[in-house]
Amino acid sequence: MNLRFANADEALRFFDSLPPMEPEAMLGPWAGEEVPTGHPLDGALTAFGWHGKRFASAEHVHPLVFGSGARTYSVRPRWVWPGLPLLLRFPALQRAPFAPVVRALMPLLATRRSRARLRAVRFRGCVSAAMVYDEIPVQDVFRGIDGETVLGLMDMKGMAQPFFFALRREPPA
Repeated sequence: MNLRFANADEALRFFDSLPPMEPEAMLGPWAGEEVPTGHPLDGALTAFGWHGKRFASAEHVHPLVFGSGARTYSVRPRWVWPGLPLLLRFPALQRAPFAPVVRALMPLLATRRSRARLRAVRFRGCVSAAMVYDEIPVQDVFRGIDGETVLGLMDMKGMAQPFFFALRREPPA
């Protein structure tokens, strides 16, 4: 995919132009990719080995899937939450020498339990599928690009601008 925007305002205009997603259309595994907008978190997920998201059902969503290929694992968002303010304030932490250390430690944060739910949420005047985290004040809202790709927007309480990412549907395992 390779979406790029000059800033969050440009990305929001594109996001608002896209059709809503039904929650049921999000079921299954999705590979993720960051969409740069100048956000302080740009590059962090990639640096730490983010793979995507897995929507097992409306009640059982794995919001942070890391690893690659058949060796993926879900991370409990609550355990990475304390590091988020540091990354927002010091984006250099997502580069060497810090990123390889964090990437190596991520499997220690693995969980088998789902940590989010899938709902239809009104956001920016449109009802669309959203992933609502169980333990942290974050929701990811989705709009459709095509039948296999969605644009996601991470809306976090207290964050000045949204963080954007794209998801591409993976074939079922």
